[in-house]
Amino acid sequence: MSEINEKKSIGSIAFSIFKYLMLIAGSLVAVIPVVVCVFTAFKTEEEYQSTSALTLPKNFLYFENFKVAFKQANMARGFLNTAIVLVVVLVASVLIGAMLAYVLNRFKFVGNGLIRNLFMFAALLPGIAMQVTIYQIMNALGLINHLYGYMICLMGTDIISIYIFLQFFENLPVSLDESAIIDGCTYFGVFFKILLPLLKPAIMTSVVLKGVGVYNEYYASSLYLQSKELKTISTALYTFTGPYGSQYNYICAGVLITIIPILIIFLVFQKQVYGGLAAGAVKG
Repeated sequence: MSEINEKKSIGSIAFSIFKYLMLIAGSLVAVIPVVVCVFTAFKTEEEYQSTSALTLPKNFLYFENFKVAFKQANMARGFLNTAIVLVVVLVASVLIGAMLAYVLNRFKFVGNGLIRNLFMFAALLPGIAMQVTIYQIMNALGLINHLYGYMICLMGTDIISIYIFLQFFENLPVSLDESAIIDGCTYFGVFFKILLPLLKPAIMTSVVLKGVGVYNEYYASSLYLQSKELKTISTALYTFTGPYGSQYNYICAGVLITIIPILIIFLVFQKQVYGGLAAGAVKG
């Protein structure tokens, strides 16, 4: 009996060692690219060419790469365009997703289940496979190379947000709607005055998921925004790439610059972010 218990203890120890080794390996895989990016951003051109990626820079106070990246890539314009796109797209996406979920949850009509299934089917389709059709539609409507056209493209129905809102509506009693309607409130009043304020956790979850995707979006912005004045922060980083090579010291400096606004926003609103995501997990 003691031998069996001893074998079990040895097996559990071996499993624990293996588990922590896997966690350490995964952490290194995630951290090393960030460390390399930080090291490269503070290296001069000569230092970058003559040292390995994991070699420490000689001077961590060398900010010339950041100045060049910000100026030559016109990152100020990129931040402005990205901020405009973020605000408009997030507000529109939240309203569209919440209103669609409200209709699908509160009103039972012929085709309700079909629409939900179509949303699920649309979520399974790869976005890249539909770009030819989308580009033809955008071109026919004259929306290419216009910031509003790009925003309309990103406002497309966000399937994940709709299902997040649907889950929250499932936990909001219908008696709230009925009481308000009896008191003379319209359906629009019920949605905007009663239900929408109760959706704050769902809105925060949707904003985080959609906002990260819009901020990092590159493919559509490079396809539909071809003017230099319309570049976003993601396309601005490609200023330092070309057929004869890429200037990675400037690219890494630009990457760190783009991280700063998101890091500040996260530190300021981290309680709301964690609260929204946790509530979304519980409701779902």
